[in-house]
Amino acid sequence: MPAHASRAVIVTGASRGLGKAIALRFGRAGDRVVVNYREREEDALAVAESIRAKGGEAAVFQADVRNTSEVEAMVGDTLRRWGAVQVLVNNAGIIRDALAIRMSDCEWDDVLDTNLRAPFLCVRAVSRVMMRQRSGHIISVSSISGVQGREGQSNYAASKAGLIGLTKAAAMELGRFNIKANAVLPGYLPTHMGASVHDKVMRRIIDQSALGRTSDPDEVAEFIYRLSLMSNVSGQVFNLDSRII
Repeated sequence: MPAHASRAVIVTGASRGLGKAIALRFGRAGDRVVVNYREREEDALAVAESIRAKGGEAAVFQADVRNTSEVEAMVGDTLRRWGAVQVLVNNAGIIRDALAIRMSDCEWDDVLDTNLRAPFLCVRAVSRVMMRQRSGHIISVSSISGVQGREGQSNYAASKAGLIGLTKAAAMELGRFNIKANAVLPGYLPTHMGASVHDKVMRRIIDQSALGRTSDPDEVAEFIYRLSLMSNVSGQVFNLDSRII
């Protein structure tokens, strides 16, 4: 039995990696989870089936979260299906690493659109629902790169720094409606996206870690789930890495 009333939760980019771990954690708690995906339908269906196999509720929704109408359709479908949207987890993200001097317009635009425009569209869409509810929690997955910067990641660092700014602004605008907004910095994760990082960069990340190891997706998912239950925390950025900021 869930420790709280079942909530409707949207997790973007939930077909694999950290998004999958987050969706499964909320599902295991008895929440009703929208497993959002853009391209990997089979993977998304498998995540939803895993949630249902353990007694949870899940819906799979294809939406390119960079697209306003598709985001609004996803939020509208969730509202029609379950009558509310209590939690949004902005997880979808990409990297297109290159030195700034060699970075193409497309590499810049793709990353900013996915990592910053998309969360903004999702925040705007769910805020309208949450304001009527006078409750809700928005949790966005940012990155330590958005705080420290990193060579070869001007696009990614800018997008994740912007996401922190978006989170803090949303917290200030929405707090009077009892809506929380927080960000987490998960650290380097051994997921599909993490595997695309150059070995030399990965070794440096581990060397900078006080514990000398990478982060764990399930541990990050657990933190995000626990954070979603908190009533008096908003506008904060939580570093889940052992690299010291």
